[in-house]
Amino acid sequence: MASIIVAGRKREFHRISDSFWQYAVYIFGASSFLILFLIALFIVREGYPAFVKIGIWQFISGTTWDVADNIYGILPMIIGTLYVTIGALIISVPLGIFTAIFLTDVAPIKLRSAMRPAIELLVGIPSVVYGLVGMLILVPIIQKFGQGSGDSILAASIVLAVMVLPTIVSITEDSILAVPRSYREGALSLGATRWQMIWHVLIPAARPGIIASIILGMGRAIGETMAMIMVIGNSIIIPDSIFSSARTLTGTLALELKYAAGLHWNALFATGVVLFVLILILNSIGLIMLHGRSK
Repeated sequence: MASIIVAGRKREFHRISDSFWQYAVYIFGASSFLILFLIALFIVREGYPAFVKIGIWQFISGTTWDVADNIYGILPMIIGTLYVTIGALIISVPLGIFTAIFLTDVAPIKLRSAMRPAIELLVGIPSVVYGLVGMLILVPIIQKFGQGSGDSILAASIVLAVMVLPTIVSITEDSILAVPRSYREGALSLGATRWQMIWHVLIPAARPGIIASIILGMGRAIGETMAMIMVIGNSIIIPDSIFSSARTLTGTLALELKYAAGLHWNALFATGVVLFVLILILNSIGLIMLHGRSK
């Protein structure tokens, strides 16, 4: 009889414990959405006066940013942000995928165990260090062999590609390792070579994870600030080549928010709204592609 009572109390305790943790998970999950909503609400509230006074289309399509005359147009910064992000992905995506393939199916075990910590170490390096290395080493090289001062979209893209590379490599590697071993064995047993097995079996099977890594890398690239300020030149112009100087949306916020007031303050927050929407659009496109590929 006593054992039945004890067992009943244990079941009741586990039931209460499960209910508690279930509600706790709901609360923490809802808190994440609430924090995101409050951040978006604050940015929109501060940026709304700029949209009203300047006009949404005029603000987005304008090519002049003149604080003295209260003229604010962010088209050059939008283009600069997109150019740098696309350039970084062009460099980092192939390099990241090839590196992940090398680590999972080509590299010897000793080399693999040495490379993985090195790649993971890149995540912990502060962005200002990347910017410093780019400013002192990469920019003079581009200035010598390219055009202009060296502070350019090319320099920013290379620095940014190195920064997003660990994200792409790690997630792509995990996605490839998650492919069932039977896929490999089946392809090889049918007479496929190792490279045919990798390209025609592993990569298609791991494609959803690879696309997810690209989405996360793109988000990191768009949001990077400090390293970009140090190597891109920060000129508010529409770039006409990869050697041209430019400025990103995040760079404008970092450089000018400290001394902003009035309409200038509202215009900077309106820039944040545009950046927020731009990230949502690009991430949504990536998620749609991911969902389609998964099907």
